[in-house]
Amino acid sequence: MGCFSVNHCDIWMNRLIKGGVKTVSSLAFCAAAALVQAQPAADRVVVEERAAAGASDASSADALAKQLANPVAALISVPIEFTWDTRAGVNETGSISTLIFKPVVPMSLNSDWNLISRTIVPMIQFNDVVPGATTNGFGDVLQSFFFSPKAATAGGVISVVGPAISIPVGRDQFSTERWGLGPTGVVLVQQGPWTYGALVNQIWGVSGSHEGKPYQNAFYAQPFLSRTYAGGRTLGANLEMNYDWTQQQWKIPLNLTASQVTKIGSQMVSFGATARYYVARPDGAPEWGLRFTVTLLFPK
Repeated sequence: MGCFSVNHCDIWMNRLIKGGVKTVSSLAFCAAAALVQAQPAADRVVVEERAAAGASDASSADALAKQLANPVAALISVPIEFTWDTRAGVNETGSISTLIFKPVVPMSLNSDWNLISRTIVPMIQFNDVVPGATTNGFGDVLQSFFFSPKAATAGGVISVVGPAISIPVGRDQFSTERWGLGPTGVVLVQQGPWTYGALVNQIWGVSGSHEGKPYQNAFYAQPFLSRTYAGGRTLGANLEMNYDWTQQQWKIPLNLTASQVTKIGSQMVSFGATARYYVARPDGAPEWGLRFTVTLLFPK
């Protein structure tokens, strides 16, 4: 009776083990099949997430490109410009290199108005403008403040005004060596992908005359036109019209620019390249040049 029970127990155990192995094998096979089927779905989710992120970046780049077309937009930006102008000097063998740091910082005054701070800090180098000589130094700082409405008119018109201050931090031929003060303003229209308008200022010397330095009385106007394209791209043109009332001289470079807004890591940035030609210039001024711009963008 005991032997019968042992044999039956062995048979029962063998069947149980074989059944368990088949069950585990079936479950493993089903799990593997489910993983294989689920993997393409997971890949699709990743692809869709990446596509959505790319579309968001492209949309952000487009919006930032349009804001950059407005020189007084409510956008914190830090443009760094390097300009190389050539065929300068008495013999037209010299060149002028200028590195400009010009941060733009908006500040909210109330629900309707912003105060836009725009600072221009130039560093300048003359190479062979005087044959055989190289000189460099800081130029005078131009600080402008614009009182800007937060919303454009129904026709897309934006007009801003404010004071401009010339701060004599430069040296030698790079400075007027006197404080300057005057009005500045911008009028522009943004319709669809197009932006056009003009920035102007007039600076008068206010701290007296200096020996060897003419009285400061300078007018500046920058009419501009640009068009934005998908992907954060912009093509534009502008004139930098400088008129010295004391010397009665125009200096006017025409700038043709292409730029691209993109994202590097988490930082939005714009890269720009400009070809420039002087359509009017006094004796000794450059004839043509190139400009490269990197602008760090800090959208809210």
